[in-house]
Amino acid sequence: MKKNILILSASPRIQGNSDILCDQFSKGAQVAGHATDIIHVHKKKINYCTGCGTCFQGGKACPQKDDMPVILEKMILADVIVMATPVYFYTMNGQMKTLIDRCCSRYREISGKEFYFIATAADGNKNAIERTMDEFRGFTECLERPIEKGIVCGVGAWEKGAIIKTKAYAEAYELGSLV
Repeated sequence: MKKNILILSASPRIQGNSDILCDQFSKGAQVAGHATDIIHVHKKKINYCTGCGTCFQGGKACPQKDDMPVILEKMILADVIVMATPVYFYTMNGQMKTLIDRCCSRYREISGKEFYFIATAADGNKNAIERTMDEFRGFTECLERPIEKGIVCGVGAWEKGAIIKTKAYAEAYELGSLV
């Protein structure tokens, strides 16, 4: 069955290590017959959540004018959501956290989705990524019926492109092909 896969890449570095793994995941999924859409979060205007409460008071849309409504709509329509971030100071980067915070207005509609998480870090220890995985899971625990399907931990990759020499490079493609 063909699935609609949305890949949210929060890397601010064009063709950085996280982006490379997203591309590999996408290639694997496309070979398996799925449709993929990659959103490069750094290219989108996503304002911070201001905590105004408009989305909770009367179910109104967020009053901010930015790219988040389009991204949220794609998240709601996707069968599979891949969330990818570089790890900064042992947590997800600000671009991904800002995107997650802005899901507030429609998070109840992001239900029954399969999730894959991708994280890259300069630290060579896989444990360096655990806090980031916990942050992703903190988001999905707020959703209805999320299904965590897999993770790719790209560690020991600081320089742009260094991820190609790690096992995570092949893992991302393989995981995409198994969706």
